[in-house]
Amino acid sequence: MARRQAVLGIEDGAFFHGVRKVFAGVDFLLDDARTALVGENGIGKSTLLRCLTGELELNRGKIIRSRGLRVGYVPQEVPTELLNLTVRQVMERSLQKIEAAGEDWRIDVLLDEIGMTAETAEASFSTLSGGWRRLTLIASAARLEEPDILILDEPTNHLDLGAINLLERWLLDEFQLPMLVVSHDRAFLDRVSTRTLFLRSDGAHSFSAPFAAAREALLRRDAADASRRRVEEKEITRLEAVAARYHAWGVKNPAFHKRQKATETRIARLEAVKTKVHVARERRLEIADVGLEAKVVLRVSALDVTTPDETRKLLTVESLAIAAGDRVALLGPNGAGKSTLLTILARSYVPGAHYDPSAKIRFNPGARLAYFDQAMTDLPLASSLIDFLQSAPGVTERDAARQLAQAGFAFNRIREPIAVLSYGERARLLFLRLKLDSANLYVLDEPTSHLDIEGQEALESQLDEADAACIFVSHDRWFTRAVATRYLEIRRGRLVEVDSPEPFFEAQEA
Repeated sequence: MARRQAVLGIEDGAFFHGVRKVFAGVDFLLDDARTALVGENGIGKSTLLRCLTGELELNRGKIIRSRGLRVGYVPQEVPTELLNLTVRQVMERSLQKIEAAGEDWRIDVLLDEIGMTAETAEASFSTLSGGWRRLTLIASAARLEEPDILILDEPTNHLDLGAINLLERWLLDEFQLPMLVVSHDRAFLDRVSTRTLFLRSDGAHSFSAPFAAAREALLRRDAADASRRRVEEKEITRLEAVAARYHAWGVKNPAFHKRQKATETRIARLEAVKTKVHVARERRLEIADVGLEAKVVLRVSALDVTTPDETRKLLTVESLAIAAGDRVALLGPNGAGKSTLLTILARSYVPGAHYDPSAKIRFNPGARLAYFDQAMTDLPLASSLIDFLQSAPGVTERDAARQLAQAGFAFNRIREPIAVLSYGERARLLFLRLKLDSANLYVLDEPTSHLDIEGQEALESQLDEADAACIFVSHDRWFTRAVATRYLEIRRGRLVEVDSPEPFFEAQEA
């Protein structure tokens, strides 16, 4: 429970990177709600959070905060300097922030609450899984730092479904304090939020409702604004025609000039108060849809999936066939071998290789595989956006520039290194490159981790409309329900086809 009234907000805030606007005209004041902050990739959500915490300074406007306000903040990426510390030392840093160093009993209580052993607490923080690093930082910020408000940037990144459910329970039941949460996980946002802020190019728009209801209200408002704008434009067009007639008549009768001026004044007033309509920038996310003459794209038989060091078997794939149009979701707890299986499939693909009917992994000779791994390790961060696209077969500089523009990348950024992009923009760029590779078999490992909600919906639509095959791993329940046509669950080291993901989701929640 917050110890005092938390006041944190922004008034007419603006931030620029050089001459490039990140956000402007942002106004809001947080209240006691669990507030979701939602916006497209690159709109400035993480930058805004860093301004609220004092890490960055606004170029215009001001941050509003109550005296002595304590903010618990967990950034999107784990600070690298923490990886050289033990888990306990990481937690001690949270105590130091509130000048409570030495009160180690608080750490012991927290370890017991989150189910972490004393031995694990003395181990290196780097030995924890990516999910448990995030959970540890979130629990430390919420409990040890005694914040008046908790700010979380993409808290579900690197979490499996069980960990996401655990985090949801923490936020709903354990951490009774105001929150500001940035996330693209729609199911997570809908469960934890009670208020939603949409960050757009024209500022922040607030709705006192959970994410799904708030987004529906925002879209209804957009539609109503567009309808009003059409009526206003129609009236302005009518008055312009009237003013033109008065002008023509005024040639013979100067008295009509007065009516003309009155009509033009009325037009100017209508123009000044025209309803503002949000126009989303064009940001296509497309995948290729290259057909196959044969129906089956991939066959797997008698395949043992082991850990990368080959010391332990994770699962056995006895028989699997994936046909054109199949969208297969891999379900299983963390560590069951889902991502490892996808990696093996991707590495087994050799373009143009001779078909071997005795192989354990057999691709249709016409298959063209595209692989998206959640870490996006194949992105050449030092390369420019346009050079990366030009490396695709047959793509000219003009083609690459046009494709980047259609995907929403500004022309003045296409020669910047990929490293300057946000993770969401990198994901969009990688999907654009996969499209240019003309794939018809997609192997996707956590494809929505960094995509904004519009990007997720575009990917869902593209996969639904394409005849391409797809096998994917995702902890995004919304995406899995929307996309998959088949479900394969890893049970006791075996791949089992199931009718629905819901029993698995319910088991993970329990």
